Amino acid sequence: MKAMKIAKDVYWIGANVHTEDLFEGIWPLPHGVALNSYLVKGEKTAVVELVREWGGASHILIENLRSLEISPSDIDYVVLNHLEPDHTGLAYLSDSIAPNAKFYTTEKGARLLNGFYGIDKNIVEVKTGDELDLGKGKKLVFTEIPNVHWPETMATYETDSKVLFTGDAFGAFGVHQGSIFDDEMPGTYEDYWEEETLRYYANIIAMFSSSVLKAIKDLEGFKTEVIAPSHGLVWRGNPREIINKYIRYSNYNKDFAEPEICVVWGSMYGNTEVMLNSILKGIASEGVSVHIHRVPNEDPSFILSDAFKSAGLVIGCPTYEYGMFPPMKYAMDLMKKKSVRFKKALYFGSYGWSGGALKDFEKISENMNWDLFEPLVFQGHPSQEQCERGENLGKELAIEVKKIPPKIK
Repeated sequence: MKAMKIAKDVYWIGANVHTEDLFEGIWPLPHGVALNSYLVKGEKTAVVELVREWGGASHILIENLRSLEISPSDIDYVVLNHLEPDHTGLAYLSDSIAPNAKFYTTEKGARLLNGFYGIDKNIVEVKTGDELDLGKGKKLVFTEIPNVHWPETMATYETDSKVLFTGDAFGAFGVHQGSIFDDEMPGTYEDYWEEETLRYYANIIAMFSSSVLKAIKDLEGFKTEVIAPSHGLVWRGNPREIINKYIRYSNYNKDFAEPEICVVWGSMYGNTEVMLNSILKGIASEGVSVHIHRVPNEDPSFILSDAFKSAGLVIGCPTYEYGMFPPMKYAMDLMKKKSVRFKKALYFGSYGWSGGALKDFEKISENMNWDLFEPLVFQGHPSQEQCERGENLGKELAIEVKKIPPKIK
C-alpha cells in the first residue's frame, strides 16, 4: 500500500505486516498488523512514529517517503509518541539515513531511546502543552497520556488539519483491507475490525483501562477531526466511534460487561467434557450468546477477548498433580493480569485421587469482583445426578446474565 493523503500535507506512510511472528512475543496475528507511521509537512518535515524491520516495513516506509519526493535525509523531526520497538525500531539507523533529525518525545521516552538504541543526542524532551512549529501553518501540540500503555506515552495533535496521532491508544490488530480509513471500510469488514480492535484492547490495553479514560478526558479539548493511531484504522469519517469503543471496553472491567457467556474448558480424558455438555445444555435453554474455547487447543489471546467482554464466565478443567490443569492456569493468570473483572463465574471439573484445581481457581479469582456460583467438582466420571446439577447451574448462570443490560449500541 502506497503513501496515503490524510489531510493537506499530512500523509500515512506506514506498512501492513503479514507475519507468523507473535505480537510482543505472545499474541498471534492471523490477520497481520498495520504499523502506522505519518508525515506532516510544513517548512520543516516531521515523521510521527516509525516502524521496525518486520515483513519489509522499514523498506516500505522509506519507499513511501520517496513516493512523496522526500528523502529520509530531509526529515527534520521524528516524533515518538510511544517507544515500544514496533514504533521505534528504525531509530537505530537514524545516524545513517536521517542524520539531522531531532527526536521529540517525553522525558521517559528519552531514557528509552538511550536504553534501546544508545541514542542520547538530538533529543528534545516535551511535556503536556509543548508545541513544535513546522511552519506554513503546521503546528504540533503534545499531551502526555502515561500508561496507555507504557508510562512514557504521549499524543500529538496537528492544529491545522486537526489530526490527533494517538500511539497505541485507539489501535487494533489486523491489516488494512484496501483502505486505511474507517469511512472507506465496506460494511462487510465491520465484524473484522470489531473483533481485532477488542482483541487488541483485551491483550494489550486492558490492564490500563483507568489510564485510557483519563487520556480520553485529557484529549477532549482538541477539536479532533481525524484519529490516527499506530495500529489499525485511521478514523476520518467518524472518529467518535473509536473513542466510544474504547470507553466501552475500558468499562468492561469496572462493571459486568455484555450479557454473554464465555466458556473456557480443558479435559484430559473426557470426564470434564461430559459435564461441559450438561452445562452448555442449561445455558442453551435460556438462549444466551455463548463463546466456547478449549485449552490448550486455542490461544489465550482469543480467550481473553471473549472473557473480557462477557458478563458470564465458565471455567471447566480437571485437577492435574494437585493443582489446576496447567493450560487453564496460564489462561486464568492472564485473565487476572489483564483485569478480566466483574464476572458471574462458575467453576467445574473432575479429579482423580485428589482435588486441587478448585483451590487454584479460588486463589486466582480473589479480588477480581467475580460473583461465584457454587463450584461443581466430581471424582472421575460425573454421575447422572451431577450432570443434572450441571445443567441446572448452566441455566441459573444464563438467567443471571440475561438480567445485565447490553453495553453495545
